[in-house]
Amino acid sequence: MSLKHTPLFAAHQQLGGKLIEFGGWEMPVQYTSIALEHHAVRRAAGLFDISHMGEVWFEGPRALEFLNGLLTNDLRKLGIGLGQYTHLCLESGGTIDDLYAYRVGAERFLLVINAGRIDPDVAWLEARWKAFPGRAEVRMDHASETTGALAIQGPKAVAFIDTLFPGPAIEGATGVLASALQKNQIGRWDRAGQPVWVARTGYTGEDGFEVVAPNGLLEALWNDTLAAGAAVGLRPCGLGARDTLRTEVCYPLYGHELDEQTSPIEAGLGFFVAWDKGDFVGRTALLQQKERGPSKKCVAFRMTEKSAPPRPGYPVIAAEASVGTVVSGTQSPTLNAGIGMAYVPPALAAPGTALQIEIRGRRFAAEVVKKPFYRRG
Repeated sequence: MSLKHTPLFAAHQQLGGKLIEFGGWEMPVQYTSIALEHHAVRRAAGLFDISHMGEVWFEGPRALEFLNGLLTNDLRKLGIGLGQYTHLCLESGGTIDDLYAYRVGAERFLLVINAGRIDPDVAWLEARWKAFPGRAEVRMDHASETTGALAIQGPKAVAFIDTLFPGPAIEGATGVLASALQKNQIGRWDRAGQPVWVARTGYTGEDGFEVVAPNGLLEALWNDTLAAGAAVGLRPCGLGARDTLRTEVCYPLYGHELDEQTSPIEAGLGFFVAWDKGDFVGRTALLQQKERGPSKKCVAFRMTEKSAPPRPGYPVIAAEASVGTVVSGTQSPTLNAGIGMAYVPPALAAPGTALQIEIRGRRFAAEVVKKPFYRRG
């Protein structure tokens, strides 16, 4: 199977990026070292290519009604120019995808979806759209193949964002400078006569911005960002640092913490389920789980003795029995310790619970800790 490439593939090659397969894409895992890129984001700024992710637009008088019947969170809470984290669930409560939904106009919404879930997400959304009684009043536009995205993350990103997107936003968070966007706000700027959307969101636990733009603008935006951020120590960053950064703040990665057999309730993401908005796909199953208590819980753990890093798939041991599986694990550059997330029975989910992680046939001590491992500021 041939791997897909983002519009920045040549740029990654020119920078000497180490390329790997990720969800059917050939992407940079690092340019220098994962630790250097990780620390750049924590202390200064980092630039990520996230063009492998998908974008789906919905517009029309009944777009909000349609989407609110599918997503777990409540789009009615969003003013124009705001976004929220949310989920698409099956009737069983299992997760089709976790995503960001932005309200960019009174009747216009942008969904940013995971790279490896573009095909199942779009198939699910299209099937529901075709069955929706008010379909004529909802337009759906799958723009993933013509649209890409960048993430500019880190405490010093705000210092140069206005040089990339000068003046106030002309749509979404109208009249607001890019540097003055609040968390989860999104605005539109025009570049070469084409719309570029800038949101103050990210996947690293740091302040920063995500930029959604037509494919033809991405290489210039990438190069301009590298130039604008050079003075503050910005580095291009790969998937390796993206994984260590998101694990330190316990952000889920689809296929690890979430999948079609795992619900947002089990993943500890019930905050993003709006119980009071009326019916949506999966609500009944999720409510039953909430009331009865889930049969498994996603916990954070930290290694308490020296070991190789814990990795996804490693067994979790308690009282000499296998009680769960590591779903995310790494060596934390910030904490200089092995950390991870795992699913265990609820009785073993309390912080301070002693566990063992089986690493290459040997068992090493760990303990459940409170999420997240790292908190900005």
